[in-house]
Amino acid sequence: MDHKITFVGIKPWVLLGFIILFASCSDTKWSQFRGPGNNMVAENSNLPDDWGMGKNIRWTYDLTGTGWSSPVVWGNNVFIASAFAEKKSPVKPEEPEGAEGSDEQEQEKEDTSYLNDVYRWEVTCIDLKTGKKLWEQVARKGNPRVGAESGNTYASETPVTDGKRVYVYFGMTGVFCYDFSGNLVWQKDLGAYPTLNSWGTGSSPVLFQDLLFIQIDNEKSSFIVALNAADGEEKWRAERQEKTNYSTPVIWKNKIRNELVTAGTRARSYDPATGKLLWELKLGGEMSIASPVADQDHLYIGIGRGEVDKGNFYAVKAGAEGDITPAEGQQISNGIAWSQPKAEVGVTSPLLHNGLIYFLGGRGGKMSCFDAATGDSVYRAKADSVASCWASPWVNNGKIFLTDEKGTTHVFKAGKKFELLSRNKLTDKIWSSVAITKDAYILKGVKSLYCIGK
Repeated sequence: MDHKITFVGIKPWVLLGFIILFASCSDTKWSQFRGPGNNMVAENSNLPDDWGMGKNIRWTYDLTGTGWSSPVVWGNNVFIASAFAEKKSPVKPEEPEGAEGSDEQEQEKEDTSYLNDVYRWEVTCIDLKTGKKLWEQVARKGNPRVGAESGNTYASETPVTDGKRVYVYFGMTGVFCYDFSGNLVWQKDLGAYPTLNSWGTGSSPVLFQDLLFIQIDNEKSSFIVALNAADGEEKWRAERQEKTNYSTPVIWKNKIRNELVTAGTRARSYDPATGKLLWELKLGGEMSIASPVADQDHLYIGIGRGEVDKGNFYAVKAGAEGDITPAEGQQISNGIAWSQPKAEVGVTSPLLHNGLIYFLGGRGGKMSCFDAATGDSVYRAKADSVASCWASPWVNNGKIFLTDEKGTTHVFKAGKKFELLSRNKLTDKIWSSVAITKDAYILKGVKSLYCIGK
């Protein structure tokens, strides 16, 4: 039997207001790295512009494990991934120059002391309202399968959730899927492969249409794989002619179709359903860390690491096909709207907002802004007192927020004029990107997880 609901005496605009309010109150979904739209964009006046130790801090949650992974949020659940060193091999002292066996021509032997370490990998669910732990599960305990340099961690990949399950990829340790009560649904071993200089891993998983995508670029056998989100069964796999990269794939919902786009020395786009290669583009450089950004018409992508060849930054047209690399001496092609050699991509992913692309957080506070329609430079500037940045910047209510590794969030005015507005300081080291709810920021440091709200 159908039931008809009639609203009597309520003006249409009042009803619309109730609908919008209800949607905003119930829609707390920061489901993956860089948010549900892969863009770090929030437009909410309920979020604070300023905070500090003892100011606009609702709660803190003490952290004892390590992990550069970012928090994700769904409803009242905040999920974090961590690695705990239960037994750690002593650090070997560096040999002085000229010491026997330290000849520069002698090939350096890999440090395999990590094989004697003992770690446990954990997934934790925290109550968004109170900051209290709801549950915690140990995904694995044992020896690491590959090395990770001291500046990296064994939990650098951000989880992803669809509101039913949370999916955690601990690099070469494996993939683990839990329901919202903390029960293990499935787990999968995708192999263990060496990374450049044993630096470790850092590319986060992505969810789309009940498929979980993981980019596994390494020094031995790189590939991207699609797993069935419900049971972890492999749907498709595509081999990649790449070495170690750290960028996270993005789903590009453009005006033509949906695409799964990856970065590396070559950018590649795949059909998410089948793994078919749609287009590819030579980026140059040596390694990709930042992820691309996109709108309905273009995807903006570059590479951010290379001592000799830093590569170009490109605007890829929706509907591109085949190899769209511009010919020698050219800046555009059938699939490229514009390219910009001066738009150097750093570690942090670029930010796209209101027709402008921002490159923020380079070492030494380098900032730049480009017109998304043309690729023309809008400004290049330098902000004083900005430490190295690893967390992705975000935008809210006409302001850009950039958190450096010393815990200071620098607030800039969005737009064509560079202007520093303020700074917010937390006494913590921060490499993780923010998670954003309807009225709070969740920032993850080394010492604590912070819920920041008015």
